[in-house]
Amino acid sequence: MSEDAFNMSVRKFLKEVGVTSQREIEEMVREGRTGGKKLKVRMTLTAEGTDLNHVVDGEIELP
Repeated sequence: MSEDAFNMSVRKFLKEVGVTSQREIEEMVREGRTGGKKLKVRMTLTAEGTDLNHVVDGEIELP
């Protein structure tokens, strides 16, 4: 696989993660399933058959 094809494959995956994650968060907020002014979030990235375990923590300010 070329470096360009690899890069595009990674970007496609990350775009799907971003779009679907945003959709899920927005739906939860619209339905009122949150409390407070901020939503603490965590995204964990793993890859089957590897020791990859990357965690990103953050906060989202709510409307």
